[in-house]
Amino acid sequence: MALTENAFQRCINPDCRTTRAISETLTACPACGDLLDIEYDWNRLPVPKKLSEIEARWSRRNEPLEFSGVWRFRQLLAFAPEDKIVTIGEGQTILQNSRAVAAYCGLNPDRLFLQYEGLNPSGSFKDNGMTAAVTHAHIVGARHAACASTGNTSASLAIFASTTQMFKVIVFVGSGKIAYGKLSQALDFGSKTLQLLGDFDDAMQQVQEVCRREKIYLCNSVNPFRLEGQKTIIFRVLESLRWEVPDWIAVPGGNLGNSSAFGKALAELKHLGLIDRIPRLAVINAAGSNTLHQLYNDRKVRWSRGRPDAESIKGFYDEMDRTRRRATTLATAIQINRPVSLKKALRALDITDGVVRQVTDQEILDAKAQVGAGGFGCEPASAASVAGVRLLRQEGVIAPSDRVVCILTGHQLKDPTTTVAYHANDPDQFEKVLGSQGVKSAPHANSPIVVDNDLNKIIDLIRKIE
Repeated sequence: MALTENAFQRCINPDCRTTRAISETLTACPACGDLLDIEYDWNRLPVPKKLSEIEARWSRRNEPLEFSGVWRFRQLLAFAPEDKIVTIGEGQTILQNSRAVAAYCGLNPDRLFLQYEGLNPSGSFKDNGMTAAVTHAHIVGARHAACASTGNTSASLAIFASTTQMFKVIVFVGSGKIAYGKLSQALDFGSKTLQLLGDFDDAMQQVQEVCRREKIYLCNSVNPFRLEGQKTIIFRVLESLRWEVPDWIAVPGGNLGNSSAFGKALAELKHLGLIDRIPRLAVINAAGSNTLHQLYNDRKVRWSRGRPDAESIKGFYDEMDRTRRRATTLATAIQINRPVSLKKALRALDITDGVVRQVTDQEILDAKAQVGAGGFGCEPASAASVAGVRLLRQEGVIAPSDRVVCILTGHQLKDPTTTVAYHANDPDQFEKVLGSQGVKSAPHANSPIVVDNDLNKIIDLIRKIE
């Protein structure tokens, strides 16, 4: 039996459960319109008996599929024949033990780990999912692809298109905040970029309709293959921890693709007997973009065995439209009103006994400065995970002895303007870039020191610094 016959697409709605072939290009269930999962007939697939078996693949890293930090785990996302897989060397990431950030969060030494996804080719976690989506596009013979983006998705799709020369790409970005570091990537990699007079949610609505009408392959996380690739972040975390399960995994919450993928990955690993317990998931919203927080904590919306309170969700969105409330945060990667993976994220929280929190832009930037001082630079959205862990530690939800992994989703150079505004001793720049978002101070700023062009004064200053 062919590999793809052991994988299929299935509706997550328990009252529908429509099943369709891998060979179909779908972003929603054709029967009821709900989200789709990629599922597997695990009994007919060569599943490893223990996760450490996969580690042996690294010894063959001269082979592209074994070098990839996504596809060396292909037994656990077994939808693609090997000759159809598209890889550009994604997933070469690192899990770093950070004592400095542990102390900032109130954890014991050696209990906090930073999973740094900024080392991916496009500088963000998106490459994990994009390699899977582009692989499926290759399977179905797509020649055009598109996405809506706050920046990272467009950069990822664009680098895959430019590297492989397999298809042409159109990216939709909103006219609100988009970090130049990300926009520059989409432009430099040759994608056609449409800057829509609207925000991300407007761009998301339009790109879906365009893809339906023009038969263009959609690469946003509503595409279930994207989330299959993002599962591998969990696999690499476990690999780096010598296959020991942490107590907590904290992840920024925007469109909720990562949290959804993590929940699915952990449920599958537990089902296959590859882990003996499931860590708790902490999904962290920016306070200015807190749809999940409001629905989960304020309105008590839950997975409810696949039947979340649709009326509560609709009422929340209707109120958002009526009051013209729009997401606004310096963490632009998670500046999203209507997360497309909301329902799957509710499932992930149910699977992991998870929690949702919101943190302010001030807390995000302070945490970001601590991450940088501790050895890794990250974009603002990444630091939401650290700020969230600090909050949960203060609340007593996380114990000081718990082993915690924070997902850093993107590289610091994705948004250098925000970083420089925080650290530079320039009140006008600070107010222009940060003040409008409620950031009042920069307690962890590492400001440049102005010194005369005089050797003796320079040496005197350096001696004082020491």
